Amino acid sequence: MANKISFLVIVLNITGTIVYGTPKPPIKKSVQAKTSWISLFDGQSLKGWHIFNKTGQIENWTVEDGAMVCHGFKGPSGAGDIVSDLKFENFELSWEWKVDKGSNSGVFYHILEGPKYHRASETAPEYQIIDDAGFPAKLEEWQKTGADYAMNVPNDKKKLQPTGTWNTSKIIFNKGHVEHWLNGKKIVEFNAWTEEWNRQKKEGKWKDYPDYGIAKAGSVGFQDHGNKAYFKNIKIREIK
Repeated sequence: MANKISFLVIVLNITGTIVYGTPKPPIKKSVQAKTSWISLFDGQSLKGWHIFNKTGQIENWTVEDGAMVCHGFKGPSGAGDIVSDLKFENFELSWEWKVDKGSNSGVFYHILEGPKYHRASETAPEYQIIDDAGFPAKLEEWQKTGADYAMNVPNDKKKLQPTGTWNTSKIIFNKGHVEHWLNGKKIVEFNAWTEEWNRQKKEGKWKDYPDYGIAKAGSVGFQDHGNKAYFKNIKIREIK
């Protein structure tokens, strides 16, 4: 009888995203138990929102055709960011958006407010929104739409609608595991507060902002970068 020889083939599949030329460790995921959706914008008023670090009348944002519209605050970038009154820890945030030609904006989460802060970007991670094609300056990948701004870049699944038409986005934050979605595709995934995340923070744009990304809970907000931007169907559900 002929001897039978069998072989065991082991295939190792290594995945990761390149950030500043450095391979990232495998993404650790956590179980999601989601609650019901909460609407953060009623499509008719700015009830439930305020300007970062301010109270009273909101002048640089209005409601038009069921959308929350930024008209561009004529002051320091970020001085007119609009922020939710409600605060969240682990969540799934969904919204629709569009921008005019050359516009720049973004969506923040875990925003901290107080006298020591001048704008949301000093503490809050940002889902970048910008006119990739028409912005009047060269953009790095970490500055383009869908990026975890200045930290993690989108993958090749990213597909943008033409400037001036609606896109759909969402952020999932669950115990440090973060996902950015754009038009039905997951384009960014990473874990916050890891050794790699801390290295990126210390070596990049946020090295002089010690409170960036440290909050475990906070408000969500939309950036006023001096340009016109539109947001609607803003809803959130908590993850337990």
